[in-house]
Amino acid sequence: MRLPLVKTAALTPQQKPLYDDMRQGIENNFKGFTAVADSGELIGPWNPWLRFAKFGGPVWDLVKAMSTSPSLPRPVREVAILVTGAKFHAGYELYAHVLVAELRGLSDEKISTIVAGQRPIDLTLEEGVAYDVASSLNAGGVLPQLCYDRAVKVFGLEATAELIYLVGLYCMVSVTLNGFDIPIPEPAGT
Repeated sequence: MRLPLVKTAALTPQQKPLYDDMRQGIENNFKGFTAVADSGELIGPWNPWLRFAKFGGPVWDLVKAMSTSPSLPRPVREVAILVTGAKFHAGYELYAHVLVAELRGLSDEKISTIVAGQRPIDLTLEEGVAYDVASSLNAGGVLPQLCYDRAVKVFGLEATAELIYLVGLYCMVSVTLNGFDIPIPEPAGT
């Protein structure tokens, strides 16, 4: 880990409201994995976003926009997030979203296959479209027209835009995690 955790007692006036907002958002929307240390410091991508609030604040705003009343079904979102985390080999991202995907009802077989960088054979129609869009976008280049058209047909234009932005956001999250070498949390009791 390249950045020490921002201590809550040392928060600057710029960091304090961001910390409070992120802490509340984590408690309300990011359940099932460790995002806050026992002593109150934020871990995962939240630590660098808090440390560099000039950049982290706008990223957090995007996270909130993407997390508030999503139009895509939650398991479908997790497929796209896992595809992206797997592409970047982002340890914390995979740790967190494997747990979330399990809570959202994705089978262990689907999750492990996606994390291994492969397309599961038993994806639902919507999960398959999300997988294909995320996989294609993570490969680089223009999203193929057939893939885009299929997403619009299955999800509608608004939710397709949500999917594209979701993949982009989790590319940024993964790069943040990898750039600052953010580890997965230690298991409790170690």
